[in-house]
Amino acid sequence: MEYQVFTLPNGIRLLHHPSASPITHCCIMINAGSRDEGPEQEGLAHFIEHLLFKETERRNTNQILNRLELVGADLNAYTTKEYTCIHASFLNQYLERTMDLFEDLVFHSTFPQEEIEKERGVILDEIASYLDQPEEAVQDDFESLLFKGNPMGGNILGTPETVNKLGKKDIQTFIDKNYNTSQIIFAVFGNYDFSKLQRLTEKYFGSVPANINAKNREKPVINLPQLIRSAKPISQTHCVMGMQAYASSHKFKSGLLLLNNMLGGIGMSNRLNLEIREKHGIAYTIESNYIPFTDTGLFTIYFGTDKEKAERAMRLVNKELKKLRDQKLGDLQLQRAKQKFTGQIALAEENRMSLIISMAKSLMDFNYIDSLEEVIAKINAVTAEELLEISNEMLDEKRMTTLIFEPGE
Repeated sequence: MEYQVFTLPNGIRLLHHPSASPITHCCIMINAGSRDEGPEQEGLAHFIEHLLFKETERRNTNQILNRLELVGADLNAYTTKEYTCIHASFLNQYLERTMDLFEDLVFHSTFPQEEIEKERGVILDEIASYLDQPEEAVQDDFESLLFKGNPMGGNILGTPETVNKLGKKDIQTFIDKNYNTSQIIFAVFGNYDFSKLQRLTEKYFGSVPANINAKNREKPVINLPQLIRSAKPISQTHCVMGMQAYASSHKFKSGLLLLNNMLGGIGMSNRLNLEIREKHGIAYTIESNYIPFTDTGLFTIYFGTDKEKAERAMRLVNKELKKLRDQKLGDLQLQRAKQKFTGQIALAEENRMSLIISMAKSLMDFNYIDSLEEVIAKINAVTAEELLEISNEMLDEKRMTTLIFEPGE
């Protein structure tokens, strides 16, 4: 994959992936997320992400929002357990306008008290909205169980109790500790000369004071598997089962990505969907997911169904898991699984914003970015024997934690 990297003296890195398109997609990726929050600070990283758009030393909220929207650009942001990301898409001629805004948001936000209080109310409404969606809430509660005792288990949005306690001192302390300039990447997918991008990066980010703090994240312990049923005022049963999985640097990451795609990944032809939804007509939504983090991972299976069908759905899921643990894939099955997955990976590169964000994360974590050819080669190198070994480690329901939301008071 064609890309170039330039590092400023303060540690901020420029990543450029050239494109002939008249549209630019860019992001500023900060290696700071909800797992970096202190005790009683759940939701702080996400709170800060919201507040970055409220007021800076040079702009008020309207000026921030209009800076790009007035030229037809799209501006947004999100927070994960490990990252904060601000991203924008715009016509190429507005690159400097975007760089100037990004620098202002990240390094010159003022966090006035009146904006803190207003945004606190917005986030409390957001939390209430998620609580009204059991398919979302069960995932968050499951992660709290799986990573209990570690900040990884915290809800990214926080809780009403923690969000109500967050103040300006918490915000500034978190930024000072976690917005490490050597852990910030400005990434650009666009039609620019790299030397010009270097000059602009120096112009807009070169004067940012260096802030070098060692990242000190606590690796989650493996908690004992649990089965927990929780009665909720809902009409359907929602179930999540899973376990901690391979970290992003693990040798079996590619194998588990392939296995997950076969089991309950993208599309309607995965094993769980064909068996539970199409053959037996039980669950409208059934899926599996694998998310690798820097020092651990998360593998889950989720389904929602009527209360009286839930136990049967669980038995059918476990039956599919047992097949993968007991039976090595044949050559044709493996070839078809790889063909499907590598095709999906290639198509995903057409989403250019997702691509540049993925590249920035890879540079952050590994200081290297795999080309599409290298990614596909890793998938094609996975053997049936490896998949059998992974299945027996990751698809054993006796080792999984299970959380079930079921109708009740």
